[in-house]
Amino acid sequence: MSKLAIVSQILPFSCVDGPGSRLVIFLQGCNYQCKNCHNPHTISLCDACGDCVEHCPAQALTLMASQDALSHGIGLQGAVVKEKSHIVWNSSRCSQCDTCLAVCTKQSTPKTSHYTIEKMLEVISSQRHFIDGITVSGGEASLQLPFVIELFKAIKSSEHLSHLNCMIDTNGSLPPTGWHKLLPFLDGAMVDLKAWQQDTHHYITGRDNHPVFKSIELLAQHHKLYEVRLLHIPGITDYDVEINALSTYLQQLPSDTRVKLNAFHHHGVGQVASTWPQCTQADIEALASQLTLRGVSNIALPTLYI
Repeated sequence: MSKLAIVSQILPFSCVDGPGSRLVIFLQGCNYQCKNCHNPHTISLCDACGDCVEHCPAQALTLMASQDALSHGIGLQGAVVKEKSHIVWNSSRCSQCDTCLAVCTKQSTPKTSHYTIEKMLEVISSQRHFIDGITVSGGEASLQLPFVIELFKAIKSSEHLSHLNCMIDTNGSLPPTGWHKLLPFLDGAMVDLKAWQQDTHHYITGRDNHPVFKSIELLAQHHKLYEVRLLHIPGITDYDVEINALSTYLQQLPSDTRVKLNAFHHHGVGQVASTWPQCTQADIEALASQLTLRGVSNIALPTLYI
């Protein structure tokens, strides 16, 4: 049986999700609960409660009951699961008003699509002359690892697609056993290091950062670490107060690893994160200067400050 993926969005073209021009696949579901998440509706899977259906002004959502037999639903690890109902989203009728996202109490979206490997390859093939590679993102893409592995493997073995490089944008929570399964088909990874100290990382994400350091080091060892990303939230993240330790760590990574600085803004965030200070260009330049003074090179700054 072909692997299935739950996809929240596909961008046919992007120039900010890896090197060159890329097709980006955003997979649904995340194991972090970041207070500052700019796309909180990608965190949870829809449980078909039906609350969004009656609120849809375009009547683009339908709650469908199914038999007790196995349906076409899938879990985050790609396994077929039982479900008694599911939401059907009519994309042609949808006005993209996002009312369904606003009323969902579970940080989810009914506007997802299921893709087989074959169907995804058709999408990629239609764009193959205009892109340099594929990036899978999320949510957290590694939660649907079986699909990602099979997709990258199929791309590498395809006569028409093998020129495309395959990358993953990740929070770094994947265990080493998972990375070793993916490495043979992976060209590079972009890893978010959301905080230096364990307590700070746990406050922001709800999870520990020890797996992130392990992932960064494993990827660096296998020459698959393309980029480490630092999202600067003034007064919240601890990059500035831990600048010496952070700089020493980054200097030990391969010299071709990019250190990407991103600026926190309020777009899409809610609750406590909406009260946090936004990151200005001056904040980013000050952090970059401190890193540079301590010997960190290959620093990439944001192209846009919102």
